[in-house]
Amino acid sequence: MAKSTDSNVTNGDGSAKRGLFNRKPKANKGPSRLKQIGEVFQMTRRQDPSAVWLMVLAFLVVVGISTGVGALFQNWVTGLIIGIMLGLLAATFILSRRAERAAFAQIEGQAGAAGAALGTLRRGWIVEQQPVAANPRTQDFVFRAVGRAGVVLVTEGPLSRVRSLADGERKRMARILPNVPIHVIHAGREEGQTPIGKIAGAMRKLKPTLTKVEVNAVSKRLASLGSKLPIPKGVDPYKARPDRRAMRGR
Repeated sequence: MAKSTDSNVTNGDGSAKRGLFNRKPKANKGPSRLKQIGEVFQMTRRQDPSAVWLMVLAFLVVVGISTGVGALFQNWVTGLIIGIMLGLLAATFILSRRAERAAFAQIEGQAGAAGAALGTLRRGWIVEQQPVAANPRTQDFVFRAVGRAGVVLVTEGPLSRVRSLADGERKRMARILPNVPIHVIHAGREEGQTPIGKIAGAMRKLKPTLTKVEVNAVSKRLASLGSKLPIPKGVDPYKARPDRRAMRGR
């Protein structure tokens, strides 16, 4: 007699066995790496058409140099193979850099763009997920990050309005952190402001003054203060956050 494949078969103690037809469905896999690269490439090409030609040029130059070096050693085939691999690497590097610029170009001018720029920081920085100060009427924001350079406040909005907002937040923190450097970076395109695509680079150039232990202590101290952020309804400052994986070209 054939064995039953009914999913309602029970064990000796009356508990139900896991049958053939009641197995947990496999979780849907995310997009493949090639598909992700393709999406990044299409996004970059729309925002920056010249990126395609730069990638092709970099690939051909690297392949040509490698093949020429191989020919000097009477082994141009090996030089060609190595050149193709290095050429693809060079093209991918250019794609990642241009993709980051294209992603910033897409979100520039949107609420939360400065906070999205902080989200691209690498290790060593503790970034506050929400603005630490805001003007609900004008939708100007102040974002905060803590690193070895101290506390960095990044403003978003016209310089004439956000300067007073940042000064108020800086004075509030200076009272509880008298020996910690507090820097202010104004994000934007006006004179005296830093484009959002260059914020992370500007922060990395700041001189480190704190140890890793002190960074964690400062972050916890600031977190204990809480937030009195008056964000208006319907405003999501992080809605404009770009895909970090896309901005790294991965």
